Amino acid sequence: MNHQDTQDTQDTHDDRRTDTTIRILLADDHALVRRGVRLILDREPDLEVVAEAGDGAEAITMARTHDVDLAVLDIAMPRLTGLQAARELTALKPGLRILMLTMHDNEQYLFQALKAGAGGYVLKSVADRDLVAACRAAMRDEPFLYPGAVTALIRNYLDRVRHGEEAPEQLLTPREEEVLKLVAEGHSSKEIAELLFISVKTVQRHRENLLHKLGLRDRLELTRYAIRAGLVEP
Repeated sequence: MNHQDTQDTQDTHDDRRTDTTIRILLADDHALVRRGVRLILDREPDLEVVAEAGDGAEAITMARTHDVDLAVLDIAMPRLTGLQAARELTALKPGLRILMLTMHDNEQYLFQALKAGAGGYVLKSVADRDLVAACRAAMRDEPFLYPGAVTALIRNYLDRVRHGEEAPEQLLTPREEEVLKLVAEGHSSKEIAELLFISVKTVQRHRENLLHKLGLRDRLELTRYAIRAGLVEP
């Protein structure tokens, strides 16, 4: 598509935009995925992607600087995951609707997403089928889960409760979780301090608290824990 075609497409979308158009923030660390998802959304007359982000931290920045109604967040992203970003966005903009877009058909991620404030959970593998409906459902304040998942997830969740296997409430504070993720990604204490706008001494204190809380010994064990907790990909 040449520049003129792109401009024509943009002009057409602007012409059909109305006060009921859903303004979307799209966050995924893969540019090709963002492009494909944007094509799905922008071809709908009532949906428009107005901002894109490559990680959770950038998504929060975009939400501060753009007028958006709905955030579509990938779960696995660098710096801040979609789950972490969802928690911050919910606090930052209580009226903002949030959808999680993921390749993970995983009940742990699903329940974490719902606890983080997401109103829906869409698999990338069927985004072309489900995402548009999920966006519209989110704006009606209706939950959206991919078809076929609800019964199985509720059954598994109740089974865990009956057997006393349901996980306790979140062990780590949001800040400790941020530090843990960045440690697991290989950032130094100085880099973490700069990313989170805190002192190196504070970072070191958080690391000590993490090791103590989790009963771990070193960075390697922290990284393994972060992978199991879904904060970073293996």
